[in-house]
Amino acid sequence: MAKLTNTQVKHLKSLAHSLKPVVMIGDKGLTESVIEELKIALGAHELIKVNIRAEDKQDKENIIDKILAKTQSNKVQTIGGKLVIFKASKEAKVALPK
Repeated sequence: MAKLTNTQVKHLKSLAHSLKPVVMIGDKGLTESVIEELKIALGAHELIKVNIRAEDKQDKENIIDKILAKTQSNKVQTIGGKLVIFKASKEAKVALPK
């Protein structure tokens, strides 16, 4: 996964503003089926918003780290319990500035 530039992150944040969460991570945590759903959603959309309900801030950070590692995606931003991630696919759906 290539590192995003500041310009690209700003662009993705603006696109993500209107997105609704496509995956919710709740009481059962980050299961293999949730990871598969994340991979499917990233393949279909490239840019997705995830809703994370965690016990505390450290638990949320651990979940985010695992999501990024397992999906090989880039973190765009986190706001509260919302995580925005991006992973470019072969057929680009989101145009990134240079």
